[in-house]
This record gives sequence, C-alpha cells and structure tokens, in this order.
Amino acid sequence: MDKALRLAWPDMVVICVYLAGIVGLGLWSWKGRRSRTGSSREYFLAGGTLRWPIIGLALFSTNISTTHLVSLAQEGYVNGLAYGNFEWMAAFLLVVLSFFFAPFYIRSRVATLPDFLEKRYSRASRDWLAVLSIFSAIFIHIGFSLYTGAVVLKGLFGIPINVSIILTAVLTGLYTIVGGLLAVVLTESVQTVILIAGAACVVVIGLVQAGGWGGMAASVEPVKLTILRTAAETPSLPWYAVLLGYPVIGLWYWCADQTIVQRVLGAKDERNARLGPLFAGFIKILPVFLFVLPGVIAAALVRQGKLPAFSDSADTYSVLINGLLPVGLKGIVAAALLAALMSTVSGALNSIATLFSLDIYKRRHPAASDRQLTRIGRVVTFAAMVAAILWSPLISHFQSIFQGITALICYIAPPITAVFVWGVFWKRASAKAAAVTLSAGSILGLAVFLLDWFKATTGWRIPSMMATFYLFGICSLVLVAVSYLKPQIHTAESEALVWKNPWAAVRGTAWAGLFDYRLVAAVLVAVMIGLYLVFA
Repeated sequence: MDKALRLAWPDMVVICVYLAGIVGLGLWSWKGRRSRTGSSREYFLAGGTLRWPIIGLALFSTNISTTHLVSLAQEGYVNGLAYGNFEWMAAFLLVVLSFFFAPFYIRSRVATLPDFLEKRYSRASRDWLAVLSIFSAIFIHIGFSLYTGAVVLKGLFGIPINVSIILTAVLTGLYTIVGGLLAVVLTESVQTVILIAGAACVVVIGLVQAGGWGGMAASVEPVKLTILRTAAETPSLPWYAVLLGYPVIGLWYWCADQTIVQRVLGAKDERNARLGPLFAGFIKILPVFLFVLPGVIAAALVRQGKLPAFSDSADTYSVLINGLLPVGLKGIVAAALLAALMSTVSGALNSIATLFSLDIYKRRHPAASDRQLTRIGRVVTFAAMVAAILWSPLISHFQSIFQGITALICYIAPPITAVFVWGVFWKRASAKAAAVTLSAGSILGLAVFLLDWFKATTGWRIPSMMATFYLFGICSLVLVAVSYLKPQIHTAESEALVWKNPWAAVRGTAWAGLFDYRLVAAVLVAVMIGLYLVFA
C-alpha cells in the first residue's frame, strides 16, 4: 500500500493556515510583552501570570508529542490498550504534583527546580540537577520528538528526514527563541485543541467503519481491550511493572522535570498552580481513546477486510489516515501531527534556556542583567536544537520509539525521584545525602542503560520498568544511610520546604465550591479508579 498521504489542495490550505497561525501567535505574544518590563522572569516564566486552564492545556500539550500520536497507535495495534497505562497513571501523579510539590514551588518563588533543590538541600544538588535536566530535555523531549516527527513526515508526505527536521526546528525555534514561555504556553493551548480535534476525527470515523464499539470488540482478541495484563499476556509491561515502575518515572516526569513543571512555576498564584495539574489530569483520560484505541480499531478493520493488511506496525496511523479520512480532514490530522511535534520541542527548548541562564550562567556571572540572561537563553536554545539533531539518528537503535523513550526515562528518573520525594516528606534527608544520591544514582543509571543498550552482548534481560523500581530502591537506601551519617543542618528556609505530615498539604488556600482543588482531585481519582475497574 502507498503510505504517502494523498493531499488535495484543501488539506494543504489547512496545513499552511495552521503553520502561519501558530508562528504568528507566538510572535504576537512577544510583541504584546515587549512593552512591559522585559525582565528574565517575563521571558522564562511568563511573568507569573498563568492561570489554571492555560497551565493544564500546556502541560498536556508539552507531554504529548508525535511520538505519542504515532507510537501509541502502533502499540495499540500490537498490544491493545496495555500501553495506555502511561496515560492514565499520569493522572494520579498530577494529583501528587498539585497537593505536595506545586505549593512549595510557588511559595519558594523558584524559577527552576534546581533552584528548589538548593533551597531544600545545597548548591551541589542544584548544579547536578541542572545538568541532568538539560541532558534529559535534549535527549528525551527534543531528540525523540524530532526523530519521530521526521520519520512520520517522511512516511506521510515524502519529505526527506533531514529537511523535515530543519523545517520543524526553524519554525518552532523562531517563536520559542523570540517569545519565551508565554509564546510557548499560548501556542501549546491552541495546539492541544487542534491535536484533540484531529485525533478525534480518526477515532470517530474508525469506530463507525468498524461497526461501533461492539463491532470493533468482536473483531479483536478480548485481551486487547484490557488495560492491566499478566506477564504471559504482555511480557514487556505486566501489571506489577506498571504499579511498581510507573510511580518512579511519573514522579520525576510530572513533579520534578523542568520541561513539564515550568508551566506550574509560571502560575499566577498557588491556587492556579494546584488546579492546573488537576485539569491536565482530566485531559489525560483522553489519550487512551484518542491515541491508543486507533491501533485497536486498525486491527479490527484489517480483520474485517475494510483496511488492507500491512506488515510494519509503525505504519498504523498513516494507514488509518489514508484509508479513512476524506479531503480536508486529512489536513486537520496532519496539522495535529505538526502540533504534537512543535509543542513538545518548544516547551523543552524554553526549559533548557531557563536552566542554563538561571542555574549555570547567572551563578558564574551574578551581575548579568536581564537583557544578558535573555540573550544567553536564546543562544542556548539554538545550541540545544543542534545537539538534539545530532543525537536523533541514534534513536533508531531501539526496538520501538515509545519503548525507547520509556527506557531512557527509566534510567534517568530514580535518583531525582528519590531526592525530591524524600526531601519534601522526610525532615532528616540531608544535603550530603542528596548530592551523593544524585551523583551515584546517575552513574548507576548510566551503567544499567549501557547494559541494556548492548544487551545482545551483555545478556541483560530485566525490563526497564522493573529496573527503574530497583534503581529507586537502591537510591533510597543510599539517601537514608548517608542522611544518618551526615545529618541535615536546617535553615528556616529549608525546614519550611518539608511537610510536617501528608495531611498538611490539603490545608492550603482554595477557591470555594466546585473549584476547591481538594474536591476536583477527589473527583479525578474516583473517575480514574472507575476507568481501571471497567477496563481491567
């Protein structure tokens, strides 16, 4: 089957209007802010003006990339709904961000998460986390997104990989470098709507063609419509690996990763910082149905003879688009693919600029002006994009793109998760212990990553989701042991960044009625438990 999209002129108009609109919106946001203070806080944190709807939409948009849109459909075609756990489990971690981490981030008025670690622990912890955060933004958020986007655009439009990488980098970098975080979150909010609309078109038309939910369910193995599996059913992702491994990577990703949490750091106040992640948690219900389910629908349509069989599961999404969508809708879905790619890249670029400018450059040049910091941030944004382009071709080494990005996160997350979790819940967690845990845990994670990378030679067989759980256990033991050997000497500032008990987190300021974050969180948790009961 010809996998290249057959685009009519209305589709091309939709795509061109989208690209012009997004870049224009990003540049307009810069023009609107240029007359204000021009401070580095305006550039990196949108001046602390973000409200909860924008925060929630931006969190979702930065998280969802072309990797998710295409690779989750691939996993749905092969494994059914199992990999939807990475979407639904996120809702529980967003509740954790809202309750336990966001209040401290806002109260301490930090611009970066390494800055938070210095206030809680020490300068050594801040420096180490800054380097790790820049590394993860380049190699995980940008590198995987650029590579996946390039592969998808080549498959759909026939654009050479190098050309699509450069084109995407130029368009995304333009408004990110010029407009800062405000440009990023405004464009992400629009891109989230486009992304959901485009993906919904594929799902609705696909289900109609398959004979509704009943017709689809009758055409696939029953196990493909279950979310939690045994090791015999899905060896790469059994239920216990989800329950043990995901909290480790989820706590890092949603609560301690600068690229994601920067939207919360730009919140107008603590109440908006709490509600934004909860709003994102509700939106995270959708990806299982919008991104994973299309793969199951494709399997059903192939069995029904309504779609031609295809040998490469990576082509699942392009086959659905070509086989189901009429003229015009193809353009919307193509715009959704571009939205997913550009939003993730722009968010990561802005976080790198923030980290380098405030956590590295300003520390060595304390007299640097806001204008200098902003200029340095823009230079670093460009350099980070170049580094990601050089790394991205190596991603083809992994068995699948989604499993590759998951594996890399599994080896980076454990020491960072340990330091943050113990830091906000255990008063005795010490500065020396945090520094040792970050350095030793990162070295150990690199060693395990190399064992996995060369597993054909090393014989490594431990799934990455279980490896991350074991690594977290080791990092926690190191942190506790060193904390007893080298106790923490608290300042008033560091002591204020530890919860006296978990219940203290629910006593923060809240809006009355339906916008009480405690009520919103309770509804979200109840909905997620209900979904798991239905699909487990």
